[in-house]
Amino acid sequence: MTPLLIALQFLTRLPVRLPGMPEPRLIGRSLLWYPLVGVLIGALLLAGAWLLEGRPVLLSSALLLTLWVGLSGGLHLDGLADTADAWVGGYGDRERTLTIMKDPRSGPIAVAVLVVVLLLKFAALAALLQTGQWLPLLLAPWLARGMLPLLFLTTPYVRSGGLGQALAEYLPRRELPLWLGGQAVVMLVLGWAAWIALVMALVVFAWLRGRFVQRLGGTTGDTAGAMVEIVEVGVLVGVAIALA
Repeated sequence: MTPLLIALQFLTRLPVRLPGMPEPRLIGRSLLWYPLVGVLIGALLLAGAWLLEGRPVLLSSALLLTLWVGLSGGLHLDGLADTADAWVGGYGDRERTLTIMKDPRSGPIAVAVLVVVLLLKFAALAALLQTGQWLPLLLAPWLARGMLPLLFLTTPYVRSGGLGQALAEYLPRRELPLWLGGQAVVMLVLGWAAWIALVMALVVFAWLRGRFVQRLGGTTGDTAGAMVEIVEVGVLVGVAIALA
């Protein structure tokens, strides 16, 4: 159960406490549980949508988005902000990009990107709630966190130290492909919305991974967080447009 608790503590703000600093091996195995943490977040969003059913759509969308950000504590939004600043300010240079990414301050590019991402999520939520399509509330966080182990499995980790290095070094390479493939099969039985969501998530993943490798030679914790946010947006917007 320790790897699950590690995943919950890292990816959410749910009241989970570990007795001490876990071993790197257990940190690596926590990647197996990342998609299921996404399922939990999605289930809580579905519960929120059910409680808000019949309320004004715009207000419900804003409350669901607030719940979404609160459940993750803004963890991935922070990574997105750092990545946006570094990507623009790095001028294509690897070392400059990595240096800016470590700066805790957020510039105007970071703020603009965060506003655009949150606005797109809000608009997509409003469109989905208006048409009664709730399944993407489960699919978006599930797929986005499922892309994290896939990213660490297929992409070098380029910043030494910290949780990210432990994830990259100790991830269960034999189990992850079967585990992720099994979840993809489960999604395929959920209908057209899940098919569209899966395709959108994989397209966004492939595009972002290519940019990360081209600029940095791999990924960092910040770029991984940015990927979560962009995959979520891609799934929500893609399904909302396709099913409108």
